[in-house]
Amino acid sequence: MAPPRAVSDLRSEPIPPPGAGDHRRRSAVEGEPVLVIVYADFECPYCAALELRLARLAVEVVFRHFPVRSSHPRAWPAACAAEAAALQGRFWEMHDMLFSDQGRLEDPHLWARAQALGLDVQRFDADRRSPAVRERVQRDFISGVRGGVVTTPAVFAWRDGSAQPVPAADVERSLARR
Repeated sequence: MAPPRAVSDLRSEPIPPPGAGDHRRRSAVEGEPVLVIVYADFECPYCAALELRLARLAVEVVFRHFPVRSSHPRAWPAACAAEAAALQGRFWEMHDMLFSDQGRLEDPHLWARAQALGLDVQRFDADRRSPAVRERVQRDFISGVRGGVVTTPAVFAWRDGSAQPVPAADVERSLARR
């Protein structure tokens, strides 16, 4: 997806369906999972709390980046770090590490996480600064903006072929299988 050149390029669209390029993870909770699309920011404490709550539910999470740079200046670099880890097959491990220690998102801490995961740190650093990784994070962000996401976390249950908004404060009740 090409970056928008003007505000008018940010037209409204439905939240895109889960696709092959999305990061997906099923919780360990038994039962038929609800497919959930989450737009989140690695520096947002509410997003970290939501991740813990979702882990206790029968869900399959589709994670999409929504770095809110105005209030979270390290969210964009953290999102790029997660995508760089993904290129070495370790997205979810980096995702978990970033949410578990949100106070340390500066470059030396990102390099230390990459090293702890056994990543090629030079490749990781080059990848996180690459146009491809930037475009990936931006694609997620733009899809959220077009779909009406204004803050994080934003949660959508994928039901009957469309994304249904779920209040983040009420995920347990809203995502319970009926």
